[in-house]
Amino acid sequence: MPDTLSFYHALFDYGYCRRQNVPSIGKVFMHNDYKLTSGAVILAALLLAATDSHAQNKLETPDFWLESGQKSLAAAERLRPNEGYAKNVILFVGDGMGISTITAARILEGQAKVGNRGGEENSLSFEQLPYLALSKTYSVNQQTADSAPTMTAIISGVKTNDGELSVGMQVARKEKSAEVINVYQVKTLIEQAEEHGLSTGIVSTARITHATPAVCYAHISERDWESDAQMPADATVKDIASQLIDFPYGNGLEVALGGGRSMFLPNTMPDPEDAGKFGGRKDGQNLTQKWLDHYPHSIYVYDKAGFEAIDPKHTDHLLGLFERSHMEYEYDRASDTAGEPSLTEMTATAIDILAKNKKGYVLMVEAGRIDHAHHAGNAYRALTDTVELSNAVRKALEKTHSKDTLIVVTADHSHTFTIAGYPERGNPIMGLVKHPGSDTFALDQNGLPYTTLGYANGPGYRGPNARPDLAAINTAHPDFLQEASIPLENETHAAEDVAIFASGPKAHLFHGVQEQSYIYQVMANALRFKPGL
Repeated sequence: MPDTLSFYHALFDYGYCRRQNVPSIGKVFMHNDYKLTSGAVILAALLLAATDSHAQNKLETPDFWLESGQKSLAAAERLRPNEGYAKNVILFVGDGMGISTITAARILEGQAKVGNRGGEENSLSFEQLPYLALSKTYSVNQQTADSAPTMTAIISGVKTNDGELSVGMQVARKEKSAEVINVYQVKTLIEQAEEHGLSTGIVSTARITHATPAVCYAHISERDWESDAQMPADATVKDIASQLIDFPYGNGLEVALGGGRSMFLPNTMPDPEDAGKFGGRKDGQNLTQKWLDHYPHSIYVYDKAGFEAIDPKHTDHLLGLFERSHMEYEYDRASDTAGEPSLTEMTATAIDILAKNKKGYVLMVEAGRIDHAHHAGNAYRALTDTVELSNAVRKALEKTHSKDTLIVVTADHSHTFTIAGYPERGNPIMGLVKHPGSDTFALDQNGLPYTTLGYANGPGYRGPNARPDLAAINTAHPDFLQEASIPLENETHAAEDVAIFASGPKAHLFHGVQEQSYIYQVMANALRFKPGL
């Protein structure tokens, strides 16, 4: 039996060849080395053949759509808002997960499933949550925001300036004074939860000192001040990593899982995973040891083996730092040197530890690398990380009950990522466009084929020469960079609204188009917290 990864790629390679009218099964069109096991290709071919047979028997006649609509209407009529209050809140943030990203990830996942007609009819786990709204993501000073002010709005209810974490807009960027920061800091839902005796946790595939997770526990005027090595010499405010360890609310964070190990280890200490590498702190502090010294029944882990050895029943405080910087993309995780857990696995363990508190918990889970892949112009990794976020949400739904747990899934901002070109139903989402009923590629005005997915700007710009002929390129390859219209070293965020999905107590309060800061209001209301207190 071929391995899962080979099968997954074979499925798309065979589907690509079949739909693009390439005669030989498994023939590879690529821009660098990419080989498939013959077993994976054969299995994929057989399963896709079965899929075709299934699709032919599933006629989407007018009756089909009317009956489908009636079923959806009946389900909606049976829905009753949960007016009760929440014991637990789990906030999922897909960093950079705009609506186009959700749509493309839905299709990508669907096209890997046997029995789907084309993938478009698939739904990610969180798309099935009953309540939905839109979130306006601008910051106080920018039309198109970064993760620092957008996450500040989500977790504190206050919009602020770009680059700043959980402080009001009165604070100037790069303000070094702890006294000024203390005057204008805004309280987060995580801090409130600790004050009320709840357990708290943060999980991220990015560095846990990166903007989105850091907003939950740190107050600082510059998102890049992650360790003392990045701080100005005369600054009196603490760096972000130190603020996590010295978290002053309640009995501290119970769970912190993600990347960013170099921000916690001194520059004289060898990294436990990467030979020849050292920590990044200049102050000589080993903050992982400080965590162990500070909390009873605490654990620090840095690899998959350590993670798998955790006993949640006997662990009250867990720190996991699985990479020197960001964790691996989901696609690349299997080849990590020391191994690292998936977002789903980290979410499950976090819930197991936090759920021991009878008063409840607040957990923030970030799929942080969706954003990084988009910045790199690499749709494949952005979409597969989105699918993994869906897996994590599914696991959380399995481990909790909608009666007492509010689950919210949203994004901090979008990206300039597009789905276009009138491709036929079932056309590989990573592939070249073919119009319905056509055996040939759709062509631009220069007679060249083009992909369904693209970016308005970024490193995928192919100019100033004419566009390349992509007919001989495997655009579904994980390393392929989608074309971009404007040349930039890094693709940028976008300013359109993002989605909010929710289930559980008070989830029905998500409706219409709201300011991003409204998300905090619903979560605080569900927990019976007074805003800002």
